[in-house]
Amino acid sequence: MLIVDSQVHVWGANVPERPWPDRGPPQRPTPLGKDELLQEMKAAGVDRTVIVPPMWEGDRNDLAIDAARMHPDRFAIMGRLNPEAPESRGKLANWRSQPGMLGLRFSFTAPMLQPLLTEGRMDWIWREAEQAGVPIYVLVKPEDVRLIDAVAAKHRGLQLVMDHLALPLDKKDDGAFRDLHNLLALAKRPNVAVKVSSLPNFSTEPYPYRNLHPEIRRVYDAFGPQRMFWGSDLTRLSGTYRQCVTMFTEDIPWLSQDDLASIMGRGVCEWLGWKG
Repeated sequence: MLIVDSQVHVWGANVPERPWPDRGPPQRPTPLGKDELLQEMKAAGVDRTVIVPPMWEGDRNDLAIDAARMHPDRFAIMGRLNPEAPESRGKLANWRSQPGMLGLRFSFTAPMLQPLLTEGRMDWIWREAEQAGVPIYVLVKPEDVRLIDAVAAKHRGLQLVMDHLALPLDKKDDGAFRDLHNLLALAKRPNVAVKVSSLPNFSTEPYPYRNLHPEIRRVYDAFGPQRMFWGSDLTRLSGTYRQCVTMFTEDIPWLSQDDLASIMGRGVCEWLGWKG
């Protein structure tokens, strides 16, 4: 079974040659590079990873492109773009011609980034991404799920993926899933998929995080296995990387082998157009 992690951040140090903007701290003090990631993947049994350049580094994709160029069979990218920079206009038509580049990822949870979504400043991105066939990962607060619903309804040819089930990043257990019904309502949009990613971070229980299993079932019943993509968000993951894998592959008995093949890798590759 092909196992593809739908989200891992890779970044470099904050140095004068590559300074970071003031967007908050990284997920851990030491950067994660491609070589360490390959070691982690081997130990966990992960075949491929979608690299998501993190927001704290700014809107840059250089390290991810370098990783994908060197290991095209292991890495692909959902890259970053500043929607308010004049030089960003016109780039989406050829966005996927960059090495390993499959699409875009936007984070709207930080206070300085949320207005991009709430004030409609992303409208040109939605339109041009739909025209160019560029899928987009989106990270939003639970209260902003309705805004993505409106985008999906207006741009029916735009493929969207909801990161981390749009769960509140500072909540756990029942509190984290209190508003999940808002996300499940998006299942009516055939151009919306979800990432069942970073899930151990939303539980206070030990592995295999059994209180998460009923919530996973709710997502499965709404979206089906073809539109739910496993992922780790490795650098802020609770528990081990291998446990994040086996939580699905060994500890949820109602998932069939075909379900698992889709959730654990086939589905995200098909959705994003990662061939090979």
